[in-house]
Amino acid sequence: MNGASREALASAREQLNALTDDTAVDAAKLAEELAAVTALLDREVSLRRVLTDPAQAGEARAELAGRLLRSQIGGPALDLVTGMVRARWSRSRDLTDALEELAFSADLVAAQRAGGLDDVEDELFRFGRIVGSNGELRRALTDPNATVAAKAELLHSLLGGRANPVTERIVIRLVAQPRGRSLEAGLDALSKLAASRRDRMVAVVTSAVPLSDGQRERLSASLSSLYGRQIHLNLDVDPEVLGGVQVRIGDEVINGTIAERLDEAARRMAG
Repeated sequence: MNGASREALASAREQLNALTDDTAVDAAKLAEELAAVTALLDREVSLRRVLTDPAQAGEARAELAGRLLRSQIGGPALDLVTGMVRARWSRSRDLTDALEELAFSADLVAAQRAGGLDDVEDELFRFGRIVGSNGELRRALTDPNATVAAKAELLHSLLGGRANPVTERIVIRLVAQPRGRSLEAGLDALSKLAASRRDRMVAVVTSAVPLSDGQRERLSASLSSLYGRQIHLNLDVDPEVLGGVQVRIGDEVINGTIAERLDEAARRMAG
């Protein structure tokens, strides 16, 4: 997002944090209601355009949203949605993108309150790796001819009783409402969103063999010192790296694998 939308999203995040700081607010219910509004505005493009029309006063847009949604969602969700509608958005779609992010964030708050945020973050990462390596599963979860109920049932058979309930809930929502993105991209974005709940950066660490506890602790400490903030490690094993580790943080790659060194030596010899 750019310009006005970026500012509006930042304000909405602050409002969500203020709401969920109150433990009397049911974060899981808030997430469900925000997700329902997201789905509504995805379906009703004309309504979304009206609610983000810069030619209309923000208060008028908020009053319209209130009339339409007051009987459908609770007070906390309504306050959040009307506050977002009052703001200025660069594109109408940015409003629904922001609502979706806040819906997922509210579910992550629910996990955090229950002490399960670490589990959710790790489960999202691992499930993303499973989907990326299992073409049959990926096709089943993204088949446009399969019903949402069938996909939800498949996910429940895979995750129910094995994963945190929040993980299952948000993965089902992601599969039911892909909103034009790949499943892997959606899972990756959710994993990063979970990390950001504690102001952490995510490092994807690939090694030839599993790292020991001591190696993980030393690597995490070194990266945290380098970046000046806590680093959460998502660990992956790939025998093709031969040795050493590859660390990816956002778009930055720190490559210390033997395979990379051999490739570099070959390039130098060829040059």
